Amino acid sequence: MLHLTAVHHIAIIASDYTVSKRFYTEILGLTIVNEVHRAERQSYKLDLALNGQYIIELFSFPNPPKRPSRPEAAGLRHLAFAVQDLDAAVAHLNQQGVATEPIRIDEHTGRRFTFFADPDDLPLEFYEEPVVVHYVYSQESF
Repeated sequence: MLHLTAVHHIAIIASDYTVSKRFYTEILGLTIVNEVHRAERQSYKLDLALNGQYIIELFSFPNPPKRPSRPEAAGLRHLAFAVQDLDAAVAHLNQQGVATEPIRIDEHTGRRFTFFADPDDLPLEFYEEPVVVHYVYSQESF
């Protein structure tokens, strides 16, 4: 049986590398792990991490073809990021000039979420996850 252990990374091709790099690093706050210019391909590859975990490869290529992403086109629907405070996350995006859809409530989980788009109109989501507090008990506690 196949045993997958995790999602390794998500690859995104940007039409304007500089604009997308700024969006993912300065607006969303992802950390640059590595950046490489591949002259033979006229391409950049930017490795980005979230909370120390490698998550996104951002590529540039000359004149990439457009990909339909809405409405409900077949293929990858969206990329979702967990946030603890959806209102603060939305306010941050809006302050940076990024439009967000009205906040909705997941009918199955009761959790709040919203959609927005990256500079190439890739649908992104913020999904509110509550803070989980873990208590560690020792025998001395009892």
